[in-house]
Amino acid sequence: MDILKSLGHPEEIFNLFKFKMGGCRAVMPKLDYVTCCKCPASLSVLKRSLSVAPRGCGSSPPRSVLQGWRRRGDRGLQEATRPSSALKTAGFYRQTAFLCLSCQESMSDSLRTCYVYLNQTSRSFAAVIQALDGELRHAVCIFYLVLRALDTVEDDMTIPLEKKAPMLNNFHTYLYQEEWCFTESHEKDRQVLEDFPTISLEFRNLAQEYRDVISDICHRMGVGMAEFLEKKVGSMKEWDLYCHYVAGLVGIGLSRLFSASQLEDPEVGRDTELANSMGLFLQKTNIIRDYLEDTQEGRAFWPKEAWSQFASRLEDLAQPEKLESALSCLNLLVTDALRHVPDVIAYLSRLRNQSVFNFCAIPQVMAIATLSTCYNNPMVFQGVVKIRKGQAVTLMMEATNMRAVQTIIAQYSQEILQKVSLTDPTRDKTLHILAVIQEKSALPQPDLSCRNHHLSPMYLSAAMLLAALSWQYLSTTAAQAQGT
Repeated sequence: MDILKSLGHPEEIFNLFKFKMGGCRAVMPKLDYVTCCKCPASLSVLKRSLSVAPRGCGSSPPRSVLQGWRRRGDRGLQEATRPSSALKTAGFYRQTAFLCLSCQESMSDSLRTCYVYLNQTSRSFAAVIQALDGELRHAVCIFYLVLRALDTVEDDMTIPLEKKAPMLNNFHTYLYQEEWCFTESHEKDRQVLEDFPTISLEFRNLAQEYRDVISDICHRMGVGMAEFLEKKVGSMKEWDLYCHYVAGLVGIGLSRLFSASQLEDPEVGRDTELANSMGLFLQKTNIIRDYLEDTQEGRAFWPKEAWSQFASRLEDLAQPEKLESALSCLNLLVTDALRHVPDVIAYLSRLRNQSVFNFCAIPQVMAIATLSTCYNNPMVFQGVVKIRKGQAVTLMMEATNMRAVQTIIAQYSQEILQKVSLTDPTRDKTLHILAVIQEKSALPQPDLSCRNHHLSPMYLSAAMLLAALSWQYLSTTAAQAQGT
């Protein structure tokens, strides 16, 4: 899920952020650095950049959790080049400024190029990846790029199906083919395919435990994508299966990487059911929220088993005379998404590393806030549904410990409860899952004393937010510099 989708222009958010922090001048001088490895990187440049950020930095919503992940960036990678020339561009150090200089200098040219690609294809998610601790950061960066390349193949409608299906099924084997690349794509982010040898090289440089996870998830996701190339999402079970392929597997893969890094317990990686629910909750939220845009562009992700109860065609739900039926269908799908929340709570309660916790928790609280806004809301069928900017900033600042996350979840589940209609067909199911969520949110809090804190939670959230917002500005200025 794109955690910056609801924020808007960076300067506006920075002003809101200063207000939430009680005034930037009073707080920020104590926070001069962003955690990278164990090294600091100055935030002062990011603060100055935000104050002059140009307008027009928004982006279209992602179709999947690579939503962060697997999103279509506003700018493609056409300007990016192979390692030898990529490091010579005027915008390179602006592209990698979030990593401290000592970390950049210790990296190979090919790894630095991978971070350039990361920042070009995922503005907001790049920031939280680079805030991860130690070698986990590199593993997740390569994991993202591999899946982004796989998704670029799936997205490219110019590739014939008879060629695309074998590519998706066999994509994981290309990780071990040193020279494999694909130069026939017409997608914006085709550079990750054209320069796949750089990405696969860094994949092969990872420790074996990371390579095993990435290769396995890439294989399973490619097979799933191939299955749904010509297949519509029909039943609710198929909806779960589709979301598993494009999002649940990401959650499972990330969880296994967390455990492989030893930053989290082995159980985090072994419990695939909880990890799958993390991905499904985000993906279903995206699909529900993006109904109007998807139908206008000829895409159908709402399951037929749900919408066929209320309309003969999915797009008919946008008709004014169908509003009551449309809201009933919407509430049914929101209720289905909410059933994953107890698993989300259980999953987050197991995490012990602060950088991993923030990485996982922020998208989840954004998702339940978005569902609360969508529930029984006619605007889902009439326009764009967003959470408020100040609301998004508050969530980023607060979602840094389990007690706060449970409080947030309880708050939004209570908001949904107040909107449940006496005549809604899904009323009983909605009330039941909300009661379960409230119960889980009220459980005794786990001992978080062993979680690693490099910075206080508020400051760490501040750093992540400012870094993420700054990439909107940095991406724009780097492209302008290259253009001139």
